[in-house]
Amino acid sequence: MGYYVDLKSISIDEYKDILKSTELIPSWKILEKNIEENLDAIKNQNLKNLDELLTALKSKDNIKILSEKCGLPEKYLEVLKRVVNGYRQKPNRLKDFPVISEEVIEKLEKLGIKNTLKLYEMILTADKREVLSKTTGIDKNEILKLTKLTDLSRIRWVNHTFAYVLLESGYDTVETVAKANYKILYTTIKKLNKEKKIYNAHIGERDMKMVIESAQELNIEIEY
Repeated sequence: MGYYVDLKSISIDEYKDILKSTELIPSWKILEKNIEENLDAIKNQNLKNLDELLTALKSKDNIKILSEKCGLPEKYLEVLKRVVNGYRQKPNRLKDFPVISEEVIEKLEKLGIKNTLKLYEMILTADKREVLSKTTGIDKNEILKLTKLTDLSRIRWVNHTFAYVLLESGYDTVETVAKANYKILYTTIKKLNKEKKIYNAHIGERDMKMVIESAQELNIEIEY
C-alpha cells in the first residue's frame, strides 16, 4: 500500500510471469531470453522478492558480486535493476504541472509539499482534502485536480505533461487508466493533442498498452 507498488509483495516467481507478459522496449530486450533460468539463478541467492533484489543490486560492486554468484552478466543485472527501479520512479514536481497556479504552488511549498509523493498521504480521502483546503486556503476543486494529477503520476512513465494529458482526456485516475482499452486511449489522446498541441513526442499504441499495464499494478487507494 502507498504511492509506489509494494516491491516486497512481488516475489521473484511472480516477476517471471510479469516479464513474460510485458512488451519490453528495445533497451530491455536482454531480459526476454531464459526468463525462468535467469530468475531462478537470482532466487537461489536467497532473494525472495523485488525489494530484496534491488537491495542486492544497489551499487556496481553489488552487481559485480551478484553476477559472480549467480553466473549472470553484469549487463543483464544492470538492465534488470533499471527496469525494477522503474516501479519507484521519481515523483513529479507540483510546479511543473501546467494547470496549477503559482499561488497554489507557493501555499503548498510553505508546508514543505513540493512533489506528488509528498502530497499523496494528504489527499487520500475527502476528509483529508478538506483539511488541506482549510489549512492552505486552496479551493477544493484545485485540491481535487491536484489529487488526480498525483494519482496519475504514480503510473510508471507518466511525467507531469502526460499526467495533464490523461487528466484532460478524461482518464483522470489510476483506476480509469487501468480499465482503459489501449487502442481507444491512444486514439483519444492523439485527437486531444492534435487539437491542443500539448506535446511533440510520438506516443504510440504500444506506449499506451504499457501505461495501462503499469496502472493495473498499482493499488487503488484514493477515495473520490
